Amino acid sequence: MLAYKNLPQEELFGQGHVGCKGCGAAIAGRQAMKALGQRTIITIPASCMATLGGNNTRTAWKIPFYHALFECAPAVASGIRAALDIQGVKDVNVVSWAGDAGSADIGFQSLTGAAERQEHIIHVLYDNEMYMNTGGQTGSQTPLYAATSNSFLGKQVRKKNMLAIMEAHCIDYVASANIAYPEDLMNKFKKAASKQGFSYIHILAPCHRGWGIKPEETIEVARKATECGLWELYEVDQGKRTRTYEPSFIPVADYLKAQGRFRNLTAEQLADYQKAVDAYYGRGE
Repeated sequence: MLAYKNLPQEELFGQGHVGCKGCGAAIAGRQAMKALGQRTIITIPASCMATLGGNNTRTAWKIPFYHALFECAPAVASGIRAALDIQGVKDVNVVSWAGDAGSADIGFQSLTGAAERQEHIIHVLYDNEMYMNTGGQTGSQTPLYAATSNSFLGKQVRKKNMLAIMEAHCIDYVASANIAYPEDLMNKFKKAASKQGFSYIHILAPCHRGWGIKPEETIEVARKATECGLWELYEVDQGKRTRTYEPSFIPVADYLKAQGRFRNLTAEQLADYQKAVDAYYGRGE
C-alpha cells in the first residue's frame, strides 16, 4: 500500500506542464504516475491533458507519451501492448488516458472494444464533467442541472453512469477515484497495474474554469463531492464490489452551491439531489 511517507520522490509528470492553476487533470496525472512508475507508456487523445503535457519537443511527461486521435486511445494502447507482447516485454504498464469525450462519447467505441477483448491495459477517464478542451460544452458526463457554455439553463438529463457500464463488461478491475483522496487514488492504480486484463479507473478531476470555482478551491470542492455522497469511492475487483471510503454526508447543497455552474438551482432541484443521495445510501426516511 502506498502512503505519503513512502511515495517516490521522482516526478514523472508535472514540472513544466502548461495547464491552468489548480488543474484537476494535471493533479490526477501527477498522482497516478507516483503509483505507476517509470515503466509506463501512456497514450492520450485530443483533450486538455494532451495539450497541457507540452507540445513539439517539450513535454512534462518523463515517460513515453503518444498523442492519439480523438476516438481511439484504447485502440492505440491495445496496439502498444501487442507490440510489447511480441517482444516478450511484460513489465510495462500501458495506459490510455482520456477525458469525458475521449472515453464516454466519441471514444466509447474503442473503449468498449478494448474492454470486451480484455486487453491488458489500464484506461483512465479523467472526468471534469464537460468538454473543457473545446470551450466547456455539455457531454454525457455533465451532471443534471449543470450549466455549460451551450446549456445555459442547465442539463436536463442525468449523467451517464460509465462506472456501471464498464463493470458490465466483466473486466478485471473497475474503480472510482478522486484527486482529493490521493492515497486511495494511487493504491487503485497500483492494483490496476497488478492485473493481467483490462482495468478502468474513473477520476473526478474538477476544472475551475468550467465549474465556476477559484483555482485554489479545486481540492476542497472535489472533497465535498465525495463527502456529500455524490462521488462514491469504490472498486470492483474480479466482480467483488468494495467501498473504499465512507463519506461524512455533508449536505449535498454544500457541494453544489460552491460551484458557479449550479448557481441557478432551485430549492426543489437541490432537494432532488439530496433525495437521490439519501436513497442510494439508504439514509433518511
